[in-house]
Amino acid sequence: MNFVAIVGRPNVGKSTLFNRLVGQRQAIVEDTPGVTRDRIYGYSEWNGKRFMLVDTGGFIPGSEDIMERSVREQAMIAIDEADVILFVCDGRDGVTSFDMDIANILRSSDKPVVLIVNKCDNSIQMANSYEFYSLGLGEPYAISALSGFNTGDFLDIVAENLKEADIEETDSRLKIALVGRPNVGKSSLSNALLGKDRSIVTDIPGTTRDSIDSVVKYYGEEIVLVDTAGLRKKTHINENVEMYSTMRTLRAIERCDIGVVLIDATRGLEDQDKKIINLVNDARKGIIIAVNKWDLIEKDYKTADEFTNIIRKELRTFDFVPIVYISALTKQRITKIIEIAKEIDLRRKTRIKTSELNAILLPFFEKTPPPAVKGLDLRINYVTQVGTEPPVFAFFLNHPHLLPDSYKRFMERILRENFNFDGTPISFVFRRKNVPYEELH
Repeated sequence: MNFVAIVGRPNVGKSTLFNRLVGQRQAIVEDTPGVTRDRIYGYSEWNGKRFMLVDTGGFIPGSEDIMERSVREQAMIAIDEADVILFVCDGRDGVTSFDMDIANILRSSDKPVVLIVNKCDNSIQMANSYEFYSLGLGEPYAISALSGFNTGDFLDIVAENLKEADIEETDSRLKIALVGRPNVGKSSLSNALLGKDRSIVTDIPGTTRDSIDSVVKYYGEEIVLVDTAGLRKKTHINENVEMYSTMRTLRAIERCDIGVVLIDATRGLEDQDKKIINLVNDARKGIIIAVNKWDLIEKDYKTADEFTNIIRKELRTFDFVPIVYISALTKQRITKIIEIAKEIDLRRKTRIKTSELNAILLPFFEKTPPPAVKGLDLRINYVTQVGTEPPVFAFFLNHPHLLPDSYKRFMERILRENFNFDGTPISFVFRRKNVPYEELH
Protein backbone atom coordinates (compact mmCIF):
# COMPACT_ATOMS: atom_id res chain seq x y z
CA MET A 1 0.00 0.00 0.00
CA ASN A 2 1.28 3.43 -0.96
CA PHE A 3 1.11 6.26 1.59
CA VAL A 4 0.65 9.89 0.54
CA ALA A 5 1.12 12.50 3.30
CA ILE A 6 -0.39 15.99 3.23
CA VAL A 7 1.78 18.51 5.08
CA GLY A 8 1.88 22.28 5.42
CA ARG A 9 1.56 25.09 7.93
CA PRO A 10 -1.78 25.59 9.75
CA ASN A 11 -4.93 26.76 7.95
CA VAL A 12 -3.77 26.32 4.34
CA GLY A 13 -6.60 23.88 3.51
CA LYS A 14 -4.97 20.49 4.10
CA SER A 15 -8.13 18.94 5.58
CA THR A 16 -10.29 20.37 2.78
CA LEU A 17 -7.95 18.78 0.24
CA PHE A 18 -8.01 15.51 2.19
CA ASN A 19 -11.81 15.46 2.11
CA ARG A 20 -11.78 16.26 -1.60
CA LEU A 21 -9.44 13.36 -2.38
CA VAL A 22 -11.10 10.71 -0.23
CA GLY A 23 -14.54 11.81 -1.40
CA GLN A 24 -16.13 12.30 1.99
CA ARG A 25 -16.17 14.77 4.88
CA GLN A 26 -13.91 12.78 7.18
CA ALA A 27 -11.57 15.46 8.53
CA ILE A 28 -12.90 18.33 10.64
CA VAL A 29 -12.75 21.55 8.62
CA GLU A 30 -12.82 24.86 10.48
CA ASP A 31 -11.42 28.30 9.71
CA THR A 32 -9.23 28.08 12.79
CA PRO A 33 -5.51 27.25 12.64
CA GLY A 34 -4.50 23.93 14.15
CA VAL A 35 -7.88 22.15 14.21
CA THR A 36 -6.34 18.92 12.88
CA ARG A 37 -4.21 17.59 15.75
CA ASP A 38 -3.58 13.99 14.73
CA ARG A 39 -3.04 12.16 11.52
CA ILE A 40 -6.24 11.10 9.76
CA TYR A 41 -6.27 8.28 7.25
CA GLY A 42 -8.42 7.65 4.19
CA TYR A 43 -8.27 5.76 0.89
CA SER A 44 -8.10 7.36 -2.53
CA GLU A 45 -7.36 6.23 -6.08
CA TRP A 46 -6.10 7.87 -9.27
CA ASN A 47 -5.13 6.39 -12.65
CA GLY A 48 -5.55 2.89 -11.26
CA LYS A 49 -3.21 3.52 -8.30
CA ARG A 50 -4.83 3.09 -4.89
CA PHE A 51 -3.21 4.84 -1.95
CA MET A 52 -3.75 5.75 1.68
CA LEU A 53 -3.90 9.47 2.30
CA VAL A 54 -2.52 10.81 5.60
CA ASP A 55 -3.77 14.22 6.75
CA THR A 56 -1.44 15.85 9.27
CA GLY A 57 -1.80 18.73 11.67
CA GLY A 58 -0.37 22.16 10.86
CA PHE A 59 3.42 21.95 10.58
CA ILE A 60 5.22 24.72 12.52
CA PRO A 61 9.03 24.23 12.38
CA GLY A 62 10.96 25.24 15.48
CA SER A 63 7.94 25.95 17.69
CA GLU A 64 8.35 25.14 21.39
CA ASP A 65 4.63 25.03 22.14
CA ILE A 66 3.82 21.51 23.42
CA MET A 67 0.82 20.98 21.12
CA GLU A 68 2.62 22.39 18.11
CA ARG A 69 5.69 20.28 18.86
CA SER A 70 3.49 17.17 19.01
CA VAL A 71 1.87 18.05 15.69
CA ARG A 72 5.31 18.63 14.16
CA GLU A 73 6.51 15.20 15.36
CA GLN A 74 3.49 13.50 13.83
CA ALA A 75 4.00 15.35 10.55
CA MET A 76 7.68 14.32 10.52
CA ILE A 77 6.71 10.68 10.98
CA ALA A 78 4.11 10.91 8.22
CA ILE A 79 6.84 12.36 5.98
CA ASP A 80 9.24 9.56 6.93
CA GLU A 81 6.70 6.82 6.20
CA ALA A 82 5.15 8.39 3.08
CA ASP A 83 5.91 7.40 -0.50
CA VAL A 84 4.83 10.81 -1.84
CA ILE A 85 4.40 14.13 0.02
CA LEU A 86 1.84 16.80 -0.86
CA PHE A 87 3.13 20.15 0.40
CA VAL A 88 0.17 22.55 0.62
CA CYS A 89 0.63 26.34 0.70
CA ASP A 90 -1.86 29.21 0.70
CA GLY A 91 -1.99 31.16 -2.57
CA ARG A 92 -3.64 34.13 -0.92
CA ASP A 93 -0.85 34.60 1.62
CA GLY A 94 2.04 34.04 -0.77
CA VAL A 95 5.32 32.47 0.33
CA THR A 96 5.84 32.79 4.10
CA SER A 97 8.86 32.12 6.30
CA PHE A 98 7.10 29.00 7.61
CA ASP A 99 6.72 27.74 4.03
CA MET A 100 10.44 28.28 3.49
CA ASP A 101 11.31 26.34 6.65
CA ILE A 102 9.07 23.43 5.69
CA ALA A 103 10.48 23.41 2.15
CA ASN A 104 14.00 23.10 3.58
CA ILE A 105 12.91 20.06 5.61
CA LEU A 106 11.17 18.45 2.62
CA ARG A 107 14.16 18.93 0.31
CA SER A 108 16.27 16.93 2.79
CA SER A 109 13.67 14.12 3.03
CA ASP A 110 14.69 12.56 -0.31
CA LYS A 111 11.00 11.84 -1.01
CA PRO A 112 8.97 12.91 -4.07
CA VAL A 113 7.29 16.22 -3.16
CA VAL A 114 4.34 17.72 -5.05
CA LEU A 115 3.98 21.45 -4.35
CA ILE A 116 0.35 22.56 -4.15
CA VAL A 117 -0.76 26.19 -3.97
CA ASN A 118 -4.29 26.12 -2.59
CA LYS A 119 -7.05 28.76 -2.52
CA CYS A 120 -6.35 29.89 -6.09
CA ASP A 121 -9.94 30.80 -6.92
CA ASN A 122 -9.32 33.48 -9.57
CA SER A 123 -6.85 34.47 -12.29
CA ILE A 124 -4.92 36.87 -10.03
CA GLN A 125 -4.21 34.17 -7.43
CA MET A 126 -3.35 31.75 -10.25
CA ALA A 127 -0.75 34.22 -11.52
CA ASN A 128 0.63 34.77 -8.03
CA SER A 129 1.28 31.04 -7.65
CA TYR A 130 4.45 31.36 -9.71
CA GLU A 131 6.25 32.97 -6.77
CA PHE A 132 6.24 29.52 -5.11
CA TYR A 133 8.96 28.42 -7.53
CA SER A 134 11.25 30.17 -5.02
CA LEU A 135 10.74 27.23 -2.61
CA GLY A 136 12.94 25.08 -4.85
CA LEU A 137 10.49 22.17 -5.02
CA GLY A 138 9.66 22.29 -8.70
CA GLU A 139 6.44 23.32 -10.39
CA PRO A 140 3.70 24.70 -8.12
CA TYR A 141 0.21 23.35 -8.88
CA ALA A 142 -2.39 26.08 -8.37
CA ILE A 143 -5.68 24.55 -7.19
CA SER A 144 -8.84 25.15 -5.21
CA ALA A 145 -9.42 22.24 -2.83
CA LEU A 146 -12.82 23.68 -1.99
CA SER A 147 -14.15 23.51 -5.57
CA GLY A 148 -11.87 20.77 -6.87
CA PHE A 149 -10.39 23.08 -9.54
CA ASN A 150 -7.16 21.77 -11.15
CA THR A 151 -6.76 18.79 -8.80
CA GLY A 152 -6.34 16.31 -11.65
CA ASP A 153 -2.99 17.71 -12.82
CA PHE A 154 -1.13 17.17 -9.56
CA LEU A 155 -2.79 13.79 -9.02
CA ASP A 156 -1.25 12.61 -12.30
CA ILE A 157 2.17 13.44 -10.82
CA VAL A 158 1.28 11.66 -7.57
CA ALA A 159 0.26 8.51 -9.47
CA GLU A 160 3.51 8.53 -11.47
CA ASN A 161 5.51 8.42 -8.23
CA LEU A 162 3.53 5.61 -6.58
CA LYS A 163 4.82 2.06 -6.55
CA GLU A 164 3.06 -0.72 -8.39
CA ALA A 165 1.35 -3.37 -6.28
CA ASP A 166 3.79 -5.05 -3.90
CA ILE A 167 5.09 -8.39 -5.07
CA GLU A 168 3.79 -9.95 -1.86
CA GLU A 169 0.25 -9.27 -3.08
CA THR A 170 0.76 -12.13 -5.56
CA ASP A 171 1.25 -14.51 -2.63
CA SER A 172 -1.79 -16.80 -2.77
CA ARG A 173 -1.44 -17.98 0.84
CA LEU A 174 -4.16 -16.88 3.25
CA LYS A 175 -2.91 -13.89 5.26
CA ILE A 176 -4.41 -13.23 8.70
CA ALA A 177 -3.57 -10.05 10.62
CA LEU A 178 -4.04 -9.95 14.39
CA VAL A 179 -5.01 -6.39 15.31
CA GLY A 180 -6.32 -4.63 18.39
CA ARG A 181 -5.53 -2.36 21.30
CA PRO A 182 -2.27 -2.89 23.19
CA ASN A 183 -2.20 -5.72 25.72
CA VAL A 184 -5.23 -7.62 24.39
CA GLY A 185 -3.08 -10.69 23.73
CA LYS A 186 -2.12 -10.45 20.07
CA SER A 187 1.43 -11.72 20.59
CA SER A 188 0.23 -14.44 22.98
CA LEU A 189 -2.29 -15.62 20.38
CA SER A 190 0.35 -15.56 17.65
CA ASN A 191 2.71 -17.63 19.80
CA ALA A 192 -0.05 -20.07 20.74
CA LEU A 193 -0.96 -20.66 17.09
CA LEU A 194 2.70 -21.06 16.10
CA GLY A 195 3.52 -23.27 19.07
CA LYS A 196 6.63 -21.23 19.85
CA ASP A 197 7.58 -17.84 21.26
CA ARG A 198 8.11 -15.77 18.14
CA SER A 199 6.91 -12.46 19.67
CA ILE A 200 7.91 -10.87 22.98
CA VAL A 201 5.05 -11.21 25.45
CA THR A 202 4.79 -8.97 28.52
CA ASP A 203 1.99 -7.28 30.41
CA ILE A 204 3.32 -3.88 29.32
CA PRO A 205 1.08 -2.31 26.65
CA GLY A 206 2.84 -1.59 23.36
CA THR A 207 5.64 -4.17 23.60
CA THR A 208 5.25 -5.12 19.94
CA ARG A 209 6.62 -2.28 17.82
CA ASP A 210 6.71 -3.84 14.35
CA SER A 211 4.50 -6.17 12.36
CA ILE A 212 5.96 -9.69 12.44
CA ASP A 213 5.10 -12.19 9.69
CA SER A 214 5.14 -15.89 10.55
CA VAL A 215 3.93 -19.02 8.80
CA VAL A 216 1.66 -21.47 10.56
CA LYS A 217 0.87 -24.86 9.02
CA TYR A 218 -2.74 -25.92 9.38
CA TYR A 219 -3.39 -29.47 8.13
CA GLY A 220 -0.52 -29.06 5.67
CA GLU A 221 -1.64 -25.64 4.41
CA GLU A 222 0.67 -22.66 4.92
CA ILE A 223 -1.05 -19.60 6.40
CA VAL A 224 0.72 -16.28 6.92
CA LEU A 225 0.14 -14.82 10.37
CA VAL A 226 0.80 -11.12 10.93
CA ASP A 227 1.16 -9.98 14.55
CA THR A 228 0.88 -6.21 14.63
CA ALA A 229 1.64 -3.40 17.03
CA GLY A 230 -1.22 -2.29 19.27
CA LEU A 231 -3.36 0.65 18.15
CA ARG A 232 -3.85 3.17 20.93
CA LYS A 233 -6.13 6.16 20.99
CA LYS A 234 -4.28 8.92 19.16
CA THR A 235 -4.21 11.12 22.26
CA HIS A 236 -2.17 8.41 24.00
CA ILE A 237 0.47 8.11 21.30
CA ASN A 238 3.46 9.88 22.78
CA GLU A 239 6.46 7.89 21.63
CA ASN A 240 7.73 8.34 18.09
CA VAL A 241 8.29 4.61 17.76
CA GLU A 242 4.65 3.98 18.62
CA MET A 243 3.53 6.41 15.93
CA TYR A 244 5.55 4.38 13.46
CA SER A 245 3.85 1.20 14.67
CA THR A 246 0.43 2.68 13.93
CA MET A 247 1.40 3.31 10.32
CA ARG A 248 2.80 -0.19 9.99
CA THR A 249 -0.32 -1.73 11.51
CA LEU A 250 -2.38 0.06 8.88
CA ARG A 251 -0.08 -1.38 6.22
CA ALA A 252 -0.59 -4.86 7.71
CA ILE A 253 -4.37 -4.48 7.54
CA GLU A 254 -4.10 -3.38 3.93
CA ARG A 255 -2.14 -6.43 2.81
CA CYS A 256 -3.98 -9.10 4.80
CA ASP A 257 -7.03 -11.09 3.69
CA ILE A 258 -8.63 -11.40 7.12
CA GLY A 259 -8.34 -9.06 10.06
CA VAL A 260 -8.84 -10.66 13.48
CA VAL A 261 -9.78 -7.89 15.92
CA LEU A 262 -8.95 -8.97 19.46
CA ILE A 263 -11.04 -7.67 22.35
CA ASP A 264 -10.13 -8.01 26.02
CA ALA A 265 -12.95 -9.92 27.72
CA THR A 266 -12.10 -8.35 31.07
CA ARG A 267 -12.66 -4.83 29.69
CA GLY A 268 -15.42 -5.43 27.18
CA LEU A 269 -15.97 -3.60 23.90
CA GLU A 270 -14.39 -0.13 23.96
CA ASP A 271 -14.49 2.80 21.56
CA GLN A 272 -11.00 2.05 20.29
CA ASP A 273 -12.09 -1.50 19.44
CA LYS A 274 -14.87 -0.03 17.29
CA LYS A 275 -12.41 2.23 15.49
CA ILE A 276 -10.13 -0.71 14.71
CA ILE A 277 -13.06 -2.74 13.38
CA ASN A 278 -13.89 0.23 11.16
CA LEU A 279 -10.30 0.32 9.88
CA VAL A 280 -10.52 -3.33 8.80
CA ASN A 281 -13.95 -2.75 7.26
CA ASP A 282 -12.78 0.37 5.38
CA ALA A 283 -9.97 -1.70 3.90
CA ARG A 284 -12.69 -4.19 2.78
CA LYS A 285 -10.98 -7.14 4.43
CA GLY A 286 -12.63 -10.12 6.08
CA ILE A 287 -13.38 -9.50 9.76
CA ILE A 288 -13.45 -11.75 12.83
CA ILE A 289 -14.00 -10.50 16.38
CA ALA A 290 -12.03 -12.64 18.83
CA VAL A 291 -12.85 -12.08 22.52
CA ASN A 292 -9.62 -13.05 24.29
CA LYS A 293 -8.91 -13.84 27.98
CA TRP A 294 -12.22 -15.69 28.20
CA ASP A 295 -10.63 -17.93 30.85
CA LEU A 296 -10.62 -14.97 33.26
CA ILE A 297 -14.39 -14.45 33.11
CA GLU A 298 -16.71 -16.02 35.66
CA LYS A 299 -19.47 -17.49 33.57
CA ASP A 300 -22.47 -19.73 33.29
CA TYR A 301 -24.16 -21.18 30.24
CA LYS A 302 -25.60 -17.78 29.23
CA THR A 303 -22.47 -15.63 29.58
CA ALA A 304 -21.28 -15.88 25.95
CA ASP A 305 -24.77 -15.12 24.63
CA GLU A 306 -25.06 -12.07 26.87
CA PHE A 307 -21.61 -10.81 25.79
CA THR A 308 -22.55 -11.38 22.13
CA ASN A 309 -25.78 -9.44 22.56
CA ILE A 310 -23.86 -6.48 24.01
CA ILE A 311 -21.43 -6.48 21.07
CA ARG A 312 -24.26 -6.80 18.53
CA LYS A 313 -26.10 -3.89 20.14
CA GLU A 314 -22.97 -1.71 20.05
CA LEU A 315 -22.06 -2.76 16.48
CA ARG A 316 -25.40 -2.81 14.71
CA THR A 317 -23.90 -2.32 11.25
CA PHE A 318 -21.49 -5.22 11.80
CA ASP A 319 -24.01 -7.94 12.52
CA PHE A 320 -22.39 -10.02 9.74
CA VAL A 321 -19.11 -10.34 11.69
CA PRO A 322 -18.57 -13.69 13.49
CA ILE A 323 -17.58 -13.61 17.16
CA VAL A 324 -15.41 -16.29 18.76
CA TYR A 325 -14.45 -16.60 22.44
CA ILE A 326 -10.87 -17.69 23.03
CA SER A 327 -8.03 -17.85 25.52
CA ALA A 328 -4.56 -17.44 24.07
CA LEU A 329 -3.15 -18.51 27.47
CA THR A 330 -4.99 -21.86 27.65
CA LYS A 331 -5.26 -22.20 23.83
CA GLN A 332 -9.02 -22.57 24.17
CA ARG A 333 -10.70 -22.44 20.71
CA ILE A 334 -7.75 -20.66 19.08
CA THR A 335 -7.82 -22.93 16.00
CA LYS A 336 -11.44 -21.88 15.52
CA ILE A 337 -10.04 -18.55 14.32
CA ILE A 338 -8.22 -20.25 11.43
CA GLU A 339 -11.26 -22.35 10.54
CA ILE A 340 -13.51 -19.27 10.41
CA ALA A 341 -10.86 -17.29 8.50
CA LYS A 342 -10.69 -19.98 5.82
CA GLU A 343 -14.48 -19.93 5.47
CA ILE A 344 -14.50 -16.13 5.14
CA ASP A 345 -11.70 -16.29 2.56
CA LEU A 346 -13.84 -18.57 0.40
CA ARG A 347 -16.79 -16.17 0.69
CA ARG A 348 -14.61 -13.23 -0.34
CA LYS A 349 -13.71 -15.19 -3.51
CA THR A 350 -17.28 -16.30 -4.23
CA ARG A 351 -18.80 -15.21 -7.55
CA ILE A 352 -22.57 -15.55 -7.96
CA LYS A 353 -24.12 -15.96 -11.41
CA THR A 354 -26.05 -12.97 -12.69
CA SER A 355 -29.08 -15.14 -13.43
CA GLU A 356 -29.13 -16.45 -9.86
CA LEU A 357 -28.75 -12.98 -8.35
CA ASN A 358 -31.64 -11.56 -10.37
CA ALA A 359 -33.91 -14.56 -9.88
CA ILE A 360 -33.57 -14.27 -6.09
CA LEU A 361 -33.18 -10.53 -5.46
CA LEU A 362 -35.44 -8.80 -7.98
CA PRO A 363 -38.70 -10.22 -6.52
CA PHE A 364 -37.79 -8.61 -3.17
CA PHE A 365 -37.13 -5.25 -4.83
CA GLU A 366 -40.40 -5.49 -6.78
CA LYS A 367 -42.37 -6.36 -3.65
CA THR A 368 -40.71 -3.52 -1.69
CA PRO A 369 -39.61 -0.98 -4.31
CA PRO A 370 -37.53 2.11 -3.58
CA PRO A 371 -39.55 5.15 -2.50
CA ALA A 372 -40.33 7.77 -5.13
CA VAL A 373 -37.97 10.75 -5.00
CA LYS A 374 -38.87 14.18 -6.40
CA GLY A 375 -41.90 12.65 -8.05
CA LEU A 376 -39.78 10.04 -9.86
CA ASP A 377 -40.34 6.31 -9.48
CA LEU A 378 -37.13 4.34 -8.98
CA ARG A 379 -36.88 0.94 -10.62
CA ILE A 380 -34.04 -1.58 -10.25
CA ASN A 381 -33.58 -3.38 -13.56
CA TYR A 382 -30.94 -5.95 -12.73
CA VAL A 383 -27.88 -6.72 -10.63
CA THR A 384 -24.59 -8.40 -11.44
CA GLN A 385 -21.43 -9.17 -9.49
CA VAL A 386 -18.43 -7.31 -10.90
CA GLY A 387 -15.70 -8.12 -8.37
CA THR A 388 -14.39 -10.44 -5.69
CA GLU A 389 -12.03 -10.01 -2.73
CA PRO A 390 -14.08 -8.08 -1.70
CA PRO A 391 -17.36 -8.96 -3.43
CA VAL A 392 -18.70 -6.00 -5.45
CA PHE A 393 -22.21 -5.86 -6.88
CA ALA A 394 -23.46 -3.45 -9.54
CA PHE A 395 -27.12 -2.45 -9.50
CA PHE A 396 -28.62 -0.94 -12.65
CA LEU A 397 -31.57 1.41 -12.25
CA ASN A 398 -33.13 4.48 -13.87
CA HIS A 399 -32.05 7.13 -11.34
CA PRO A 400 -29.10 5.79 -9.30
CA HIS A 401 -28.20 9.20 -7.81
CA LEU A 402 -31.63 9.42 -6.15
CA LEU A 403 -31.52 6.06 -4.36
CA PRO A 404 -31.81 6.73 -0.58
CA ASP A 405 -29.17 5.36 1.79
CA SER A 406 -31.90 3.66 3.81
CA TYR A 407 -32.90 1.62 0.77
CA LYS A 408 -29.25 0.73 0.09
CA ARG A 409 -29.08 -0.74 3.60
CA PHE A 410 -32.27 -2.69 2.85
CA MET A 411 -30.66 -4.04 -0.33
CA GLU A 412 -27.60 -5.19 1.58
CA ARG A 413 -29.76 -6.89 4.20
CA ILE A 414 -31.71 -8.76 1.52
CA LEU A 415 -28.53 -9.84 -0.25
CA ARG A 416 -26.94 -11.09 2.98
CA GLU A 417 -30.10 -12.95 4.01
CA ASN A 418 -30.06 -14.88 0.73
CA PHE A 419 -26.33 -15.38 0.22
CA ASN A 420 -23.78 -16.21 2.89
CA PHE A 421 -21.27 -13.39 3.22
CA ASP A 422 -20.66 -13.71 6.95
CA GLY A 423 -17.45 -11.95 7.95
CA THR A 424 -17.17 -10.32 4.55
CA PRO A 425 -17.69 -6.62 3.80
CA ILE A 426 -19.44 -6.19 0.47
CA SER A 427 -19.53 -3.16 -1.82
CA PHE A 428 -22.27 -1.81 -4.07
CA VAL A 429 -22.02 0.38 -7.16
CA PHE A 430 -25.07 1.96 -8.77
CA ARG A 431 -25.33 2.68 -12.49
CA ARG A 432 -27.91 3.92 -14.96
CA LYS A 433 -29.59 1.05 -16.73
CA ASN A 434 -28.14 2.05 -20.14
CA VAL A 435 -24.48 1.95 -19.01
CA PRO A 436 -22.64 -0.77 -21.00
CA TYR A 437 -21.70 -3.79 -18.94
CA GLU A 438 -18.08 -3.57 -20.15
CA GLU A 439 -17.61 -0.20 -18.40
CA LEU A 440 -17.85 -1.91 -15.03
CA HIS A 441 -14.72 -3.98 -15.59
